[in-house]
Amino acid sequence: MGEELLATQYLTFVLDDEVFAVDVARVREILEYTCVTRVPKTQTYMRGVINLRGSVVPVVDLRLLFGLPEADTTVDTCIIVMEIVSDGSAFVMGALTDSVREVLELDPGQIEAVPKVGSRINTDFINGMGNHNNEFIIILNVDKMMQDEATHSIEKTAGTGASSSHAELTQ
Repeated sequence: MGEELLATQYLTFVLDDEVFAVDVARVREILEYTCVTRVPKTQTYMRGVINLRGSVVPVVDLRLLFGLPEADTTVDTCIIVMEIVSDGSAFVMGALTDSVREVLELDPGQIEAVPKVGSRINTDFINGMGNHNNEFIIILNVDKMMQDEATHSIEKTAGTGASSSHAELTQ
C-alpha cells in the first residue's frame, strides 16, 4: 500500500490584507502586542526584543521583512512566537503580524506550487499556495524566511538570552 499524505494544520494570519500561514508545529504561542525594546544597529525589520518569562526573544516585523509598508499597531496586532531552525540550531523568534485568524487543516491536494511571478514577497520563503474556501493562503517556510541577513541579526540579538548549547553553536 502507498503512504497516504496527511493534512497539516496551519496558523493563518494577515499582513496588508493578504492571508499567510505557518505550520502549527512551529508555533509556540501567540501574544498580544507588547512593548518591544529596540536593539541599536539592527535591520529596520528587526523590531527588537521582548522578555518572555525571563528569556530574550527577538521580534521581526514581517511587513518590513517582506517589503510591505509599515502599519500602525492596533488591538489586533500580535506576535507569533515560533521556533526557527538555522544552520542546524533552533531558536525562538517572534513575528509581528497585523492579526491572527485561525488554525485550519489543509490536505496536500489543497496546496499548489508557488507561482513564479505575481507575488509581492520573495518566493523562496513560500512552501506553496493553499486554497481554502476559495481564498488563497500563502504558506511560509519559516526557516528559509529567516535565512541570510535576518538570521544573523536574530542570532546576535538572541545571543544574550540563548541557551548555552545555542551560544556554543553560534560562536
